[in-house]
Amino acid sequence: MNDLKVPITYTIWGTPYEAAEVQKLVNIFNRQQDRIQVKVMNIPHDAYIETLNSLIDTAQMPDCAIMSEEAVLQYAAKGYLADVSGMYAVNESKPLDSLAFRGPGGKIVAYSVANQILLLYYNKDMFDRAGIPYPPFSVDNAWTWDEFVAAAKKLTFDAAGKHPGDENFDRNNIVQYGAMVDNLTWQLEVWALSNGGGFYSPDGKQVIIDQDEAIEAIQKVAALHLEDNVAPLSFGLTDNGIQRSIIARNVAMATGGQWNIGTCLAAARNNNHLNYDVAVLPYMKKKVTINTGGPNVVFSQSRNQKEAIEFLKWYANEENNWFMVESGIWMPPLEKWYTDETFISAVMEYALKSARPASWYYVNNTVDFNNILGTVLQDVWTGTKTAGQAIAANIATLKRIHAGN
Repeated sequence: MNDLKVPITYTIWGTPYEAAEVQKLVNIFNRQQDRIQVKVMNIPHDAYIETLNSLIDTAQMPDCAIMSEEAVLQYAAKGYLADVSGMYAVNESKPLDSLAFRGPGGKIVAYSVANQILLLYYNKDMFDRAGIPYPPFSVDNAWTWDEFVAAAKKLTFDAAGKHPGDENFDRNNIVQYGAMVDNLTWQLEVWALSNGGGFYSPDGKQVIIDQDEAIEAIQKVAALHLEDNVAPLSFGLTDNGIQRSIIARNVAMATGGQWNIGTCLAAARNNNHLNYDVAVLPYMKKKVTINTGGPNVVFSQSRNQKEAIEFLKWYANEENNWFMVESGIWMPPLEKWYTDETFISAVMEYALKSARPASWYYVNNTVDFNNILGTVLQDVWTGTKTAGQAIAANIATLKRIHAGN
């Protein structure tokens, strides 16, 4: 190592595979120039924010990091994040506006290093055996929610081969489920948006999850298990929906993030010959998906902010991280990939036409909001309460948390 290089610490989380891929990228950067030396610090995902908070308290923050999306605006409000508004010059290709996190005063405090959306995954073999056409990938031909449920019923059967609606169908002895909609709290918002509502007003200033559109959407997701008998019981507390459904081969269709293509699904396809494909989400009233992506931040405590910004800008350049894009873990964040017809793919077209930014891009305090909402909805998934009852009983708390109180 060149002792004259400016040392930068970059903190990440991820699976061992993801960490190894990031390390490859950092190694390239370190070799290509002689001014900056980046060291990677890998922290387990479940302990990430807790560990960063401890580092803040002891003034040992890294220079930069990939951040948990829902914590960015909280950190910005506390003054922990540097302003990166000047990262890109006026004439440079920069990330999509939907991938910019804006802190106090509208200053950009982070860009997502990748653009990632929610998709519908499906097991092609299960569809072939049932003789059902595959779900559409064209937004123009997207299934309605009712069409989605109807297909799920044909793909669900019990030990006797009976489907929901058949005489003597045994809902307590289901062998294969037709669908699983991931009800991880932040992903659940896409259905409120699709039904014409949302968790928050468009400007992020008001909580609207208690309005009819959001309540109806959440109840429809719950009904997949409770009434339609096409989905397993899911409590929405763990981020492993694709592993529990498509990879476990007990569910024909499941919603999940696009990043699964390059992580767990790649391994399942290569090692266990999983025959899957992707489609656009079904819709209730509006054809909507959500975009997100791990944001790269520079910490205000860093004495080397300029060098950290230089590294993160290099890191986001698709020429330098193409193997992450090619693997399916990322979609490129830069705007040109979504506006130049030379580059546009079907997935990117879906991201451009139908994606809405996840609420943590423009709403603060989503960490606590999502945690409380996840607890509130447990009774909805089991059928103990309706979505309307559960949310009405807790809306004051949700609004207080949203306000930062």
